[in-house]
Amino acid sequence: MRAPGTSFVIAAQVALQLGLAGCHAASGMTDAGVHLEGAPRPRGCVEVPPGGPVQARLDDPQVAAVCLLPGEHRGPLRLTRAVTLWGPPQAVVRGGGGTLIDLVAPGAAVRGLTIDGTGGKFDRLDGAVRLRADDTEVSQVSVQHAVFGILVERAARVRVVGNHIEGSREPAIGLRGDSIRLWETRDSLIADNQVSHGRDLVVWYSSGNTISGNRVDGGRYGLHFMYSHDNRVEKNHLVRGVVGIFVMYSRGLHLTGNLIADAGGAAGMAIGLKDSGNVVVEDNRIIHDALGIYLDSSPMQRGDEVVIARNVLRLCDTAVVFHSSAHDVRITDNDLADNRAQVRVDGGGDATAVTWRGNYFDDYTGYDLDGDGRGDVPYELRSLSNQLTASYPNLTIFQGTAALAMLDAAAHLDPLYQPSPVLREVAPRMAPQWPVDSQEVAP
Repeated sequence: MRAPGTSFVIAAQVALQLGLAGCHAASGMTDAGVHLEGAPRPRGCVEVPPGGPVQARLDDPQVAAVCLLPGEHRGPLRLTRAVTLWGPPQAVVRGGGGTLIDLVAPGAAVRGLTIDGTGGKFDRLDGAVRLRADDTEVSQVSVQHAVFGILVERAARVRVVGNHIEGSREPAIGLRGDSIRLWETRDSLIADNQVSHGRDLVVWYSSGNTISGNRVDGGRYGLHFMYSHDNRVEKNHLVRGVVGIFVMYSRGLHLTGNLIADAGGAAGMAIGLKDSGNVVVEDNRIIHDALGIYLDSSPMQRGDEVVIARNVLRLCDTAVVFHSSAHDVRITDNDLADNRAQVRVDGGGDATAVTWRGNYFDDYTGYDLDGDGRGDVPYELRSLSNQLTASYPNLTIFQGTAALAMLDAAAHLDPLYQPSPVLREVAPRMAPQWPVDSQEVAP
C-alpha cells in the first residue's frame, strides 16, 4: 500500500477540481440546483411601472399579486397581508436604509425580482428581505450590495428557495453580514440557493428544518447551527470557506450527501461538532480541508452517539480530530486517503474507545490472504509526531518537515520509542469503495 504522502500529489488534481469547482456531486448525490432565470409570473397581477405606487398596491385588499415592470422601484416595502410581490430579474428594488422588503403577514411571498442595497446598521440587522410570519416565501430573488441577505425570525413553514445572494465582499469577513439567518424558525425549507462572499449561514434556535441543495462559496461558516435540533442538511456544496458545517449544542442532526471542499486557514475545518449528540454524518465528500471532521465533547449527553459513515476524507491536513479521548462514536465504512495525518487526538488522549469498522486507510500495510477484501492483521495508528503535536500544538508548524518524519522513522525502528496506539481497527478494508472520478467534475 502507498503511504499518504506518496499518493497525495497524484490525487491532488482531481480532488482539488472537485473542491474548487464543486459543481457536480458523486454517485448518490445531486447537483446544487440554482434557478436564476426568474420566477413564473402570477396570473391576474396588477402591474406597477418604475416609480409607481408599489406600497399602495401591496396594501390594496383587492389585489392578490403585484407585478413590477423592469426598471428601478423604491423601497422599503412592507407586505402586511397574504399578497405576492413579483418581478423579473430586471425589476430592481432599491432603498436608502433599513430592511428593504419586510414580510409580516402569513402567506406573503416575494418572487423573481432583484434587490439592490440595504442600510449599513448591523445592530438593526439591515437586510434585503425579512420574513416574520408563518407560511411566507422568498424565491428566485437576486440580492446584491446588502449587509444582510435573507432574515427569517420566529416563523414556521417558511420557504427560501432558489435565490442568488451576493455578499458585500468586504476584505474582513467579520464586517460582512450573514447571507441567510434563521432565528427561532421551524419546519422550513432552505433549498437551491446560491450564496457567495457573505459571512455565515446561521441556523440558531431553529428546529425541524431542511437545508438542501445550496451552494455556498467563500465566507466564514457555510452553515452554523446553535441550539438547533432535528435539522436535515443534505446535498449542499460548501466550498472555499473557513468552516463548512459547525454544530454546537444541538441534537438530532443529519448531515448527508454534502460536498465540503477547500476549508482553510488557521481555523479551517469541514465539519465540527461541539457539545452535540445523536448526529449522523454520512455519505459526504470532504476534500482538501485543513481538518476533515472535528469532535469536541460530542456526544455530550449519556445515551447519545455520533455516527460517521460512508464518507470520503481526502487531501486533508488531518482527516479526523478528537478534542480529548472520544466515546460513543461509530466510524464505519469511510475512505481515508491522501491525508497528511489520518487521526489526531488533542491533549494526549486516544480514540481506542471509538468503534472503527470497515474503514479504508491508504497507509495500511497489512495483507489479505483469504481474499475477503478485509485486512488479516489490525490497522494500528501509532505516530510519535502526532503524539507530540497533539500535546504541544505549537509544534504543528513542523508538520510535513524532515524533523518530524525522522521522529516517526525512529519510532518504527526502535521499540523504545514506540508511541501508544491512537486507534485500532481489527479488519480494515483493503480498497476504497467511494472513488473520486474526474468525469464527475465540471469546470
